[in-house]
Amino acid sequence: MKYLLSNKFKRPGWALLFTGIISGILLSFNDYESNLIKTKVISLFHYDSFFKENNGFLRIIENSILDEIIVILIIIGGLLVSFSKEKIEDEFISKTRLDSLGWAVVVNYSILLFATIFIYDIRYMHVLIYNMFTPLMIFILRFNYVVYKKPDHEE
Repeated sequence: MKYLLSNKFKRPGWALLFTGIISGILLSFNDYESNLIKTKVISLFHYDSFFKENNGFLRIIENSILDEIIVILIIIGGLLVSFSKEKIEDEFISKTRLDSLGWAVVVNYSILLFATIFIYDIRYMHVLIYNMFTPLMIFILRFNYVVYKKPDHEE
């Protein structure tokens, strides 16, 4: 398990993850639109409308970066929580970690397959947005559920 981080990263990971999730929920109530933290950013490909001359590669545009910050908080927080060691890292934890990762991938793609068949238009785009986070969330939920339901688990 050379790729795991120290256990000390777990608490900051939870803080970032919860902050990102709560902020994301609040932003979704506003239809993902916000004028907070508006700044100039580099856009690799900017497409404003069909015939505008400012369309193209590597443009500097003005954009609210609140949604990008929220995504970064959720991803970094989720990765810190997922890839930080437990206080006692034994064979049970290693097996549970691997099983949870496989389980998360299968459940994630099952949900995506179901959504692809039955959800359309802009609602499908929402599914794809949430799908960025579901593998991490499913892994975290299942891993922690299995570890903490173990009868002789000690914190």
